[in-house]
Amino acid sequence: MTQSNSTRLEKDNSQTRVMVAMSGGVDSSVAAGLMVEAGFDVIGFTMKLRDATPEEQGGQKGSCCSPDDLMDARVACDVLGIPHYVVDYRQVFKESVIDPFAESYLQGRTPNPCVNCNDKVKFAPLLERAKALGARWLVTGHYAQIKENSEGERALFRGADRDKDQSYFLFGMSQAALDMTLFPLGEMVKDEVRTHAQRLGLPNWDKADSEDICFVPQGNYAEVIEKVVGADRIPESGPIIDQQGNKVGAHNGLHHYTIGQRRGVGVSTGERVYVVDIRPETRTLVVGTADALKAQGLKALNCRYREGDSLLGVREVTAQIRYRNRGVTAQLMTRGEVAEVYFDSPQNAVTPGQAVVFYREDEVIGGGWIEEAITSR
Repeated sequence: MTQSNSTRLEKDNSQTRVMVAMSGGVDSSVAAGLMVEAGFDVIGFTMKLRDATPEEQGGQKGSCCSPDDLMDARVACDVLGIPHYVVDYRQVFKESVIDPFAESYLQGRTPNPCVNCNDKVKFAPLLERAKALGARWLVTGHYAQIKENSEGERALFRGADRDKDQSYFLFGMSQAALDMTLFPLGEMVKDEVRTHAQRLGLPNWDKADSEDICFVPQGNYAEVIEKVVGADRIPESGPIIDQQGNKVGAHNGLHHYTIGQRRGVGVSTGERVYVVDIRPETRTLVVGTADALKAQGLKALNCRYREGDSLLGVREVTAQIRYRNRGVTAQLMTRGEVAEVYFDSPQNAVTPGQAVVFYREDEVIGGGWIEEAITSR
């Protein structure tokens, strides 16, 4: 346990109950183990979010939240000597994450379901369950840090392992959630976590990290979308045009494409072309060169900020426009839940439907949902 993640913990930890969100992966298992070692009264808790996919039923491993993961979580709890509970959240997950994911693609957007999952499915229900079980803290295996900021408030910061940092997914955490949550892995890198897992005797110590979206194993987005929305709502094929409006091909449904995509576009113009715009109202796909993907800024909607109205106006931030993006210095102009962001240097493939998260150095101060790219100032 580090000071930043154990602020204000009671001296006699045995009198303090914590509930650990157990996914079945090595990270949450180590988080639970560290809390046991610190002397807390630990409960393991797993949310059943979905059924096995056909690939998993056939013996292929999927990504996170699979039925095998439930068993791995149970085994980890047995090794650690703590109780383990599983609660069915499949319907909540479908309504809050899977259905909006499919609908967004039909609207020509590229959603980020992991942000929605953390925001709408995991933290709010888990915090309520933790309170019901008499837990003081909710503990997860996220690579992020919760520590005091310059104003003396518990705030969200990037994890020490920049390759694994998950603060981008967590920008929607409320102050109430921050005040009741611990991230024991926040100051660790992945190799340290696996070393702890071996030391703790956890059988999943070398379990591979999940890379795909949990309900889209092997990355077959179109197939999932078609299954969720039904064949009668799948958009028809339509034209592919260049930026001058010339027809250069035809596509087989806009839900197969995302901004910045090059492979699978199926257009030959003598130079590399990328998807630069998706127009669902006319079923049109627009392609262009790499230069056409560069944006000077973006407009974001449904923005939330830790400091509320104090962020009205203009300020300098680091803006991160996707999970693997490192962020860029930008000017943030806020008007309530609407924001305009102007980058210090142009950014590629600003994608409607993705989250944009605002940082002050390593502290998360807010975020929102990209509505459109701004191509000129």
